[in-house]
Amino acid sequence: MSFQNPVFIPGPTNMPEAIRQACYMPTIDHRSPVFGKILHPCLEGVQKVLKSDSAKIFIFPSTGTGGWETGITNTLSAGDKILAARNGMFSHRWIDMCQRHQLDVQIVETPWGEGLPADKYEEILKADKNHTIKAVLATHNETATGVKSDIAAVRRALDAAGHPAMLFVDGVSSIGSMDFRFDDWGVDIAVTGSQKGFMLPAGLAIVGFSDKAMKAVAGATLPRTFFDIGDMAKGYAANAFPYTPPVGLMNGLKLSLDMILDEGIENVFARHTRIATGVRHAVEAWGLELCAASPDVYSDSVSAIKTPEGFNATDIVTVAAEQYGMAFGVGLGEVAGKVFRIGHLGMLTDAMMLSGLGVAEMVMVDLGLDIKLGSGVAAAQEFYRHGNKA
Repeated sequence: MSFQNPVFIPGPTNMPEAIRQACYMPTIDHRSPVFGKILHPCLEGVQKVLKSDSAKIFIFPSTGTGGWETGITNTLSAGDKILAARNGMFSHRWIDMCQRHQLDVQIVETPWGEGLPADKYEEILKADKNHTIKAVLATHNETATGVKSDIAAVRRALDAAGHPAMLFVDGVSSIGSMDFRFDDWGVDIAVTGSQKGFMLPAGLAIVGFSDKAMKAVAGATLPRTFFDIGDMAKGYAANAFPYTPPVGLMNGLKLSLDMILDEGIENVFARHTRIATGVRHAVEAWGLELCAASPDVYSDSVSAIKTPEGFNATDIVTVAAEQYGMAFGVGLGEVAGKVFRIGHLGMLTDAMMLSGLGVAEMVMVDLGLDIKLGSGVAAAQEFYRHGNKA
């Protein structure tokens, strides 16, 4: 692998040099007011990215997985019933975490490549007359399959059923890259991490809680110590963490948020949509298909590309790394060996994406796939020319 080449995995993403330098800072007293000048702009900036006026933001030294655990342990009790669909590897892992925490998960098995079945959610919620379901899990962007789900539709399902369950959303590979509306969608807990849309190294779990989720904390009995948001809130009030904070990462996050908000959050989303659309044009020119079942669920942060039957898609990732020093993502779970993934989120431009498409083409031709060298690159170039937004 070459450090000179950008990466095209769906996280960690490429890191702007300015953010890398911001993370590499001198030691400060993390219990002094100096840290507060880093901490509070981070909390305020994340709230803006979530498009929320009210979400309580918590940032832990962890990853998105720690963010999931934060949401679960602070609001639920052993035996509580949860509703979730399994439509990819990351929804599967969230379900597994709930089961390990002795939660009763009602699973809606959903084909990998399809979005969340909001209609099925509504049916189940309407049948739950006693409101035994305490939370509904929704993976906004399933990173394994390149599938975006309609969170607004899940909220409508809850409302149509008149159900009081909380709505937990995994936005790890969407927040900061794709439109996310915490308030408008009635999200109760949103989870993300530092290493995707925020363009940082892995190491921060970033979580938003609604007022409803905050009220649920008092009655939750699952054990929590490191991820206790009550302890964290007390620390914030004193410009601190309840333990030693990751000061460098927080300083990097502060700059990342400045960069995202300076570019304009809608412009960030439009850039991701444009780059992703160019990738989709390339895939079509190659004669291949996406794992995502239909255009309405196409992800703007990662594309999972199916290879012909009998071909091991993992070979593309292996050869790209070994021969060309470039990183793509392998297929996971049910689609392992059937797809390879191109991440197109975070710090990325049209020109950078063209380099990734060019290498992917060379590798596929090297491996004997029936693809014309340059075809996908040309299709993407035609789309990207003059900043095409259509």
